[in-house]
Amino acid sequence: MLLAIDNGNTNVKFALVDDSGEIVCRWRIATDARRTADEYAVWLNQLAEMEGYSRKDVTAVVIATVVPRALHNLQVLATKYFGVEALIAGRAPVEWGIALKVDEPRALGADRAVNAISAQALEAGDKIVISFGTATTFDHIDAEGAYRGGSIATGVSLSLDALYEAAAMLPRIAIEPPPTASVIGRDTVGQMQIGIYWGYVSMIEGMLARMKAEIGRPVKVIATGGLAALFQQHAHLFDRVEPDLTLKGIALLYSNRRPEA
Repeated sequence: MLLAIDNGNTNVKFALVDDSGEIVCRWRIATDARRTADEYAVWLNQLAEMEGYSRKDVTAVVIATVVPRALHNLQVLATKYFGVEALIAGRAPVEWGIALKVDEPRALGADRAVNAISAQALEAGDKIVISFGTATTFDHIDAEGAYRGGSIATGVSLSLDALYEAAAMLPRIAIEPPPTASVIGRDTVGQMQIGIYWGYVSMIEGMLARMKAEIGRPVKVIATGGLAALFQQHAHLFDRVEPDLTLKGIALLYSNRRPEA
């Protein structure tokens, strides 16, 4: 089985992928570049055993990371506890296999490249991928699967944390839709909920409208990340929500790897 690892700025996500490419288990842990291979191993081993799997079931490891300092310990995890050399997304033999039509291809985050690969396998034609993470990213993938560029906005949670930390009188609140459709709040918490939720909805609607107009062709919108379902539930902004978009992209990289790997 493949162990797919998506090392993001906020969380590290692990998934066991069977030979058919299906994800059979998934787990996540808070990102900490200081976390050792031993710590990962103890945590993963316990969770895998609860699902009926062991580390002996893992025959390959692929890592996609946007946190360079965390990569070494994940590589040690692969060699020390799974007995395999970790493959790194974007490097031989698991190169992207898609055109990155931007000014600085090397600077593109691994998660965004992997999402483009995954999106191309899901939908024909032009796609916009919205990923809700530490940042909220918008990416255009054309009908041939080439990554054409995008934009980066502050993530929802990050915005809420900044508001709480910078404004002494404002409480910390959960990210959730306001209880009514009104955008005129009657109390502080309600006003914060409106500003965060409907403010982001308006931003997303505006960005999608501008991107679609610039692309000038029919576009499918795919959303991923922890908050995608929450926004879809009440605002219906996307054509589909794919929580495992990045992990599935990592699995595709592995299945499409060079024959000599």
